[in-house]
Amino acid sequence: MALNFITGNKDKLAEVQSILGDVAGLDIDLAEIQSLDAHEIIQAKLEEAQKHHAGEFIVEDTSLYLTATNGLPGPLIKWFMKSIGNDGLYKMAEAFGNFEAEGKTIIGYSNSANNIQFFEGSIKGTIVPPRGEGFGWDPIFQPEGYTKTFGELTAEEKNAISMRKVAVEKLKEHLKDSV
Repeated sequence: MALNFITGNKDKLAEVQSILGDVAGLDIDLAEIQSLDAHEIIQAKLEEAQKHHAGEFIVEDTSLYLTATNGLPGPLIKWFMKSIGNDGLYKMAEAFGNFEAEGKTIIGYSNSANNIQFFEGSIKGTIVPPRGEGFGWDPIFQPEGYTKTFGELTAEEKNAISMRKVAVEKLKEHLKDSV
């Protein structure tokens, strides 16, 4: 049975396929609950997906946690981006005088028996004034040990260190061990 990645983002799908191989993209518009706990969001999405389609699924949540705000925006990053954008996020960190941040991807996996497991990847970094292009908060996140933001790195450079890569590789190990 094929593994289905529920996403409408072709770049995320390509990154996951580059690690796992044969993964089908499934563009289902699922309701997303709001929570400060990404695990709750992912679990709700997987349970909803199981109502629409049979099989094995993965969904992911990529969040940005600012140390200065006790982790906000976290999984609410989409709404912060819509309301204040990268400039506002930078100004928020600047106002608190703390630019430390962490990017996290949590992948939820549901097998055909509807058992749900989570796989997490994270990368620490610094919030900087926007530089470069990229998706979402890429232009303001500079990973530790780098002089460029995610938005300035090539897709290959970013994918080599991304929190999504770490999470997907953990899922890959799980799938290999469960065969």
